[in-house]
Amino acid sequence: MHNELLKIGPITIYGYGLMIGIGVLAAFLMADKRAKAKGLDADHIFNMGFISAVLGFAGAKLLFVIMELPTVIKSGNFWAALSGNGFIVYGGIIAGVLTAVVYSRVKKVPFLRYFDLAAPSIAIAQAFGRIGCLLAGCCYGRETDLPLGITFRHSSYAPNNVSLIPTQIISSLGNFGITLILILYARKKRPAGKVGGLYLILYAVGRFVVEFLRNDYRGSIGPLSTSQFIALLMLIPGLLLFWQPGVGKKAGAGAAEDAAEDTETGK
Repeated sequence: MHNELLKIGPITIYGYGLMIGIGVLAAFLMADKRAKAKGLDADHIFNMGFISAVLGFAGAKLLFVIMELPTVIKSGNFWAALSGNGFIVYGGIIAGVLTAVVYSRVKKVPFLRYFDLAAPSIAIAQAFGRIGCLLAGCCYGRETDLPLGITFRHSSYAPNNVSLIPTQIISSLGNFGITLILILYARKKRPAGKVGGLYLILYAVGRFVVEFLRNDYRGSIGPLSTSQFIALLMLIPGLLLFWQPGVGKKAGAGAAEDAAEDTETGK
């Protein structure tokens, strides 16, 4: 795969960055359209999404630097770690969600309702991001003799000229699948937090499984990779949001009140 898609003079368009950009754009467009249908404020969607995306990228980079800290300290080149291509998705998810929580408290808007709205958008952004991983050659899989293997020729990250499990494609298709499941699930009125909880469950389980197929260095905590360990932690709030009966009742009542108010005003 080729990460350098187009070069015009001093400007180079990289596949990884392009796919990240497309993913973020798709996420915003989807959230904006669904916000109107659910009676949520599009301005809050944009503001919350923009700030969460920026700090999410920072969180993804920060977690990468933390996991690579021994190597960074040994090399003494902190700038290379900060300015390089290394990111860990979980750092972005954690930072993005925490940012949204703080924003919701400051602006006094129901976090769980907006999280439910944003969940499919997060998934589709990740789906496009994994296509970027495929173009760059990062997040690669183990060697395989199966016909489904892919071979890189010009990657700076994956082993070249070796058939590998296409973990990037598997992850991308999985995230597109999660997007579809969440949209279909959200068609019916659900208590606040249910859609977001389902996203956390599906992503955590999927990531935990795919980790067994990957062969790039991701750090480890005991017998688990760092990402598998975080997946287990992510599963806990996901299960609580999805199955705990009391979660989201207050927000759900607020949604019912909003719907009644909209009917009265003819919105």
